[in-house]
Amino acid sequence: MASRALNIPNILTYARILAVPLIVLCFFIEGRLHGSDLARWSALGIFIVASVTDFFDGYLARIWDQTSNIGRMLDPIADKLLVSAILLLIAADGTIAGWSIWAAIIILCREILVSGLREYLAALKVSVPVTWIAKWKTTLQMIALGFLLAGPAGDKVLPHTTQIGIGMLWIAALITMYTGYDYFRAGLRHMVDE
Repeated sequence: MASRALNIPNILTYARILAVPLIVLCFFIEGRLHGSDLARWSALGIFIVASVTDFFDGYLARIWDQTSNIGRMLDPIADKLLVSAILLLIAADGTIAGWSIWAAIIILCREILVSGLREYLAALKVSVPVTWIAKWKTTLQMIALGFLLAGPAGDKVLPHTTQIGIGMLWIAALITMYTGYDYFRAGLRHMVDE
């Protein structure tokens, strides 16, 4: 049992969860140093490593036949913690503001609603598989968050980095609404049948 909990795929998931407070710390340092570019780049570096672990934890668990209940439980939690924390950080520091906040709200609401739906359906012993469009949504969302984490520091290297991130965040939010609707449509069949 302990060996399943401490296999490499699960360790990658734990690392993704530990990345969240490190990214928050970078933003805290940035605030204390009044816009330190190094803090932004550090947050982006940690985020990129965490995002890569998101791919490898599931991939390695499947090819090495090391899937586990704790991995299945923690993987989506790790993803949601990472995305939610970054959305809150970039909203709090003003990287996204005004109408762009709505894209973040759409993404956060969908994540909470789908988590609730999955929990309800799990109690009914119904599995809702992740679709390819949902995987693309996650990829686009992570790229958008990377651009937004770079934010003002990135604008100095690649003009309009923040605007590119905001545009991609809106595209991810629209796909998020579609995939959320798709999950609810699939779940509604089981709710009605019950």
